[in-house]
Amino acid sequence: MTDISHDRLLIIDFGSQVTQLIARRLRELNVYCEIHPFNNVDFAFLENFNPKAVILSGGPSSVTEVDSPRAPKELFEMGIPLLGICYGQQVMMHQLGGKVETGHGTAEFGRAFVTPNTNSLNILEGWFESGDEQVWMSHGDHVSEIAGGFKVYGTSPNAPFAITADTKRNFYAVQFHPEVHHTPNGSKLYENFIKLAGFTGDWTMNAYREQAITSIKETVGDQQVICGLSGGVDSSVAAVLLHEAIGDQLTCVFVDHGLLRMGEAEEVVSMFRDHYNMKLIHADERDLFLSQLDGQSDPETKRKIIGKLFIDVFDKYAKPIGAKFLAQGTLYPDVIESVSFSGGPSVTIKSHHNVGGLPEKMDMALVEPLRELFKDEVRALGQELGLPAKFVGRHPFPGPGLAIRCPGEITREKLEILRKADAIYIDQIRKHNLYDEIWQAFVAILPVRTVGVMGDGRTYDFACALRAVTSVDGMTADYYPFSHEFLGETATRIINEVEGINRVTYDITSKPPGTIEWE
Repeated sequence: MTDISHDRLLIIDFGSQVTQLIARRLRELNVYCEIHPFNNVDFAFLENFNPKAVILSGGPSSVTEVDSPRAPKELFEMGIPLLGICYGQQVMMHQLGGKVETGHGTAEFGRAFVTPNTNSLNILEGWFESGDEQVWMSHGDHVSEIAGGFKVYGTSPNAPFAITADTKRNFYAVQFHPEVHHTPNGSKLYENFIKLAGFTGDWTMNAYREQAITSIKETVGDQQVICGLSGGVDSSVAAVLLHEAIGDQLTCVFVDHGLLRMGEAEEVVSMFRDHYNMKLIHADERDLFLSQLDGQSDPETKRKIIGKLFIDVFDKYAKPIGAKFLAQGTLYPDVIESVSFSGGPSVTIKSHHNVGGLPEKMDMALVEPLRELFKDEVRALGQELGLPAKFVGRHPFPGPGLAIRCPGEITREKLEILRKADAIYIDQIRKHNLYDEIWQAFVAILPVRTVGVMGDGRTYDFACALRAVTSVDGMTADYYPFSHEFLGETATRIINEVEGINRVTYDITSKPPGTIEWE
């Protein structure tokens, strides 16, 4: 998909759980970048990718260990700007002749303040204007001796080399994490870095739209395509983009798997069949999915069952059409979260139902026109394509649907209870004009029953959890600060109107450490 004419920045990932935030900061600056694990990046890769600049991420390893991750030595000879973050700084120092040590009381975790020295530095423009800068540290090892050619430009109490640079080679290295919001001025540092690297900010959704349409036409040719349409923003934008590119060669398949929200199927079918005049198959496969999920409680097992069944259903409807391509609304965060380095430090957060390719039996190829985009970029593309604002602004809804909002065993009874509670919750949010302030909101039905009192009788019903978060792209999130009045009013409605729930809780966990969904 990527047009080689774009200025490209490479992020070499050493396993940090916030590496994706680096990409977000750069995308916000209209810079195209990709994340690749360190063990996939060698000289041949670098030559092929041809980056205009490279950022080395943080990671959990120690450069003092023999088998810890390294950058390709050729990277330092390419003559392009480099920026090392945390472990990335330590890798640079170690490989370029400096020294990194463990211990000696110089570990730092959490908020810290960096003090500038007297030397000015181009990537620090806009920093230190009001004194020391707040940053976020997360390191056990520390640089004890900088590499030749480097100078110190900022220090913290436990990081005497918090900001270092070799300006002749445009090599920059910081011990803290500029990408997290706990470093308030971190985006300015990235902005300065890409400016000195010569990026023009040519990554826009208007340009992406034209590029994607051309790429889809070249890939598909005159073949038939089916698109798995869930009704969420991702698959919907993918469907409209594909329809704009190939018209009647596209058939959308909307799978009703019995795990949808209340009224979801009717709304989606009406919108795409009636308003977009697309070929649409409404596949009622509720019995198939729910029978396979019966008795399953492990979240990964649920996701894998649902993923397999989606493939089976798409295959079933693709064959009569003669489709040679399956289109999906896979996003870049899906890809990132599903990747685990082979023998590397990163861990798989969760499997995604639409990541990982297709089985050979399908004899189809994948078309994933949104695979390079983050969620907010998809929304911008949806606006570019003319989707209604109300639809583009819909809260995300996962492909596995309510299966991952029903921790523990799934039953039809629990799903029906959940649907009703969720509908009331969303109705409350809309009534209070809060929907557009919230990135995602839903109810999860918990795998516990509790004793309650209603009237003069004893109840023994399910508890549920309300979840609402603010976010930009779903990679990090904070809980939404509802008033107690709102929470009380909503809890009362759910308990009074939904038979089967007698207790309501509110989830105030951020991401990280939690995920947005309950599973």
